[in-house]
Amino acid sequence: MASNQDRANSASGSPLGRRELLAYTATLGTTFLATQGLARMPAATPAAASAEGPAPKHYDMKKSINLWAFPYPQAWPLKKCFEIAKDAGFDGVEVNFALDGDISPEASADDLKRIGDLAREIGIEISGVCSFLFWPFALTSNDAGRRKRGLELAATMIAAAKALGTGNLLVVPGAVYIPWAKQGPPWPPAIEPVANDVCHARATEAVRSLIPAAEKAGVYLNMENIFANGFLFSPEEMNRFVDQFDNPFVKIHFDTGNIMEYQFPEHWIPLLGKRIKNIHLKEFDKANAFNIDAFRTLLDGTTNWPAVLEALDEIEYRGFLTFEYFHPFRHYPEALIYQTSDSLDRMLGREA
Repeated sequence: MASNQDRANSASGSPLGRRELLAYTATLGTTFLATQGLARMPAATPAAASAEGPAPKHYDMKKSINLWAFPYPQAWPLKKCFEIAKDAGFDGVEVNFALDGDISPEASADDLKRIGDLAREIGIEISGVCSFLFWPFALTSNDAGRRKRGLELAATMIAAAKALGTGNLLVVPGAVYIPWAKQGPPWPPAIEPVANDVCHARATEAVRSLIPAAEKAGVYLNMENIFANGFLFSPEEMNRFVDQFDNPFVKIHFDTGNIMEYQFPEHWIPLLGKRIKNIHLKEFDKANAFNIDAFRTLLDGTTNWPAVLEALDEIEYRGFLTFEYFHPFRHYPEALIYQTSDSLDRMLGREA
């Protein structure tokens, strides 16, 4: 008579014990184990099935990549980043506003204009401005001095976006909690959680105060959905937050990866609709722990990209799809840039 363990092994298609199978699956994934004869091959997904079907659909959207995927400024200057992005086939590059360096409060409007002109001379657009500074100088911080500094920096970012020649500024409107806060500058000695209602009120006040400068500069304030910050965790919440301003310059910067732990980007997109002005195309692997390392190179994750692209097409999104990744390759860093561009070509139905 077959034992319970034998029946479990037979049902899973694996010669391994249940606990052992679960442990290996969590680390390596079912598909890999199946190719080793240790598990049953998972059912084909629509994406996998389409590989042998008709030619992929063409999507009229633009390819972009964030500078965090480049070894900048440690190894490559901006000019080289722009040149490699152009050679790889990108339409745009998203730049990051820092406390110092090429794109920072240290740079004059003329300096920034030259950077924008350089990109366009090379043949690539500045798809938007992003910044990590919305975290140590959160617009909803319990520290009034930090909130004030955050607003000053945000206003400077609006001016920088205009000088660079882009109409997109990613804005992190607030945070109930900042799990990756560190000790030491530029972080405060301690980060205390912010009550949800207080966070909402402070974020609303901050964004409202930035609108006149954004309108004057012609720069969109695009609110980003963030993972693990406890704020704007559903499409309905995001819509209510943006709609309360009743202003065409307050939009959404939708990040596909930031809600992947518990939700799905293809479900958010139809609800956010025309509010979406810019996009981070971040890959996420649900098999990994929920931290920054769960973000993967493009296509090396669990995102249903055919469904995401179809949802974007249905809302007639024609803007930038910006790959965001925080770990430039230590060796041959250009490989990540070309690999990402090739993946985007396949996803968008462009000829490789």
